[in-house]
Amino acid sequence: MENFFIAWQPRVLSILRIVTAFMFMQHGGQKLFGYPAPQRNEFDLFTLSGVAGVLELVGGFLILIGLFTRPVAFILSGQMAVAYFIAHSPQGFWPLLNNGELAALFSFIFLYLFVAGGGAWSVDNLVKRNPQHPLLSR
Repeated sequence: MENFFIAWQPRVLSILRIVTAFMFMQHGGQKLFGYPAPQRNEFDLFTLSGVAGVLELVGGFLILIGLFTRPVAFILSGQMAVAYFIAHSPQGFWPLLNNGELAALFSFIFLYLFVAGGGAWSVDNLVKRNPQHPLLSR
């Protein structure tokens, strides 16, 4: 059984990364394009919400494919921590009551990805395994 866990740990890490990124990108899509849900406010790049939308969509895509996973995850973890403390914690202590569960979970998942990396199925892993590939060389 231990061999199963050893073999599947990097694969399940990749699945966690992909699913998290897919969920996260939806928030950026909503802020920037009103898709898949209507925009809450009109998009303005030069606001906290506008910058957050760009980070969510672009950063989420990079996490989705596993490119620059560690630095991007670090930035997104920080973004979600700031979002939690600016938007949610002033409304109360409990995340369930202040609607901050998603921000807190995203922050900690991205913190984990910062430490763990992208997993087996990531562009980062492909580059690490074959740095001389013609598509990857300068």
